[in-house]
Amino acid sequence: MPSRSILAGIGAYLPERIVSNAELALTVDTTDAWIRERTGIQQRHFSAPHETAAFMGTEAAKAALADAGALPSDVDGIILATSTPDQAFPATALRVQAALGVTKGFGFDLAAACAGFIYALSVADSMIKCGQAKGVLVIGSEVYSRILNWQDRGTCVLFGDGAGAVFLRAGEGTGSDQGILSTHIHAQGTLGDILYVDGAVGQPDKPGHLVMHGREVFRHAVTRLAEAVQEALDANKLTADDVDWLVPHQANRRIIDAMGRKLGLAPERVVITVEDHANTSAASVPLALCQAWKDGRIKRGELVLLEALGGGLVWGSALVRM
Repeated sequence: MPSRSILAGIGAYLPERIVSNAELALTVDTTDAWIRERTGIQQRHFSAPHETAAFMGTEAAKAALADAGALPSDVDGIILATSTPDQAFPATALRVQAALGVTKGFGFDLAAACAGFIYALSVADSMIKCGQAKGVLVIGSEVYSRILNWQDRGTCVLFGDGAGAVFLRAGEGTGSDQGILSTHIHAQGTLGDILYVDGAVGQPDKPGHLVMHGREVFRHAVTRLAEAVQEALDANKLTADDVDWLVPHQANRRIIDAMGRKLGLAPERVVITVEDHANTSAASVPLALCQAWKDGRIKRGELVLLEALGGGLVWGSALVRM
């Protein structure tokens, strides 16, 4: 039987600086009440100059390896999901590889916006199942504070910085259903103009700011995420009643609550961190997963459903037996 990808360790890193809604309102035309009512966000973390995607990704990866009882020598590859890399090249994953002291295997960045971690998890799972790797770090690391348009109060209040990581280890097919049961990723490029960054290294005349048409994103998010979640359940002949925890992309409390209702999950079975972290894009799912893992809510043997949607549009889901 092919190997199954076991989620052996989880880690996270958040910048030291915490910015409350009240502090943000000192420089942005907004209020704490306005932000809370529309998003559920109370605060976010913003990176200091040294807290780059590579730095935060490295710290999260160290924590994931420690949680797994693994060493850098156990790492065959690093897949780092980010929309805010330190450089055009080399890949941020390679900066992490060097910082960890990993001397073998592969490393590359993956750009799938807020769904980046789900995409990266899917790629890593496939590589482990086909025997190309036995230990893979999957990281989401973002510094969105550096691409926000501070004149656009509708978007700049929504995002924060941070990193989350998991270490996947090959587990021989022994009949146990522990590990990643399935992943499902999708894209619809015709919707690329409802959420994007207006600029890149190849376009020096562009400001490189995030642009979002919130109502359109919300409408597509609930529909697409519900489809991806149902796809994961159907693929494994399971129902929402079998799911112990939903760990959604932490974009907006309204979207999270809508997903919970669609699945018929009690609120206490949905992991929510958006109030403390805001939207950390590719880092949001592993950050939420790590918090619930560290505080003891999520336990070994439980079934966890992950989902996310981002600019592209791209979206996906993953079903994991811890």
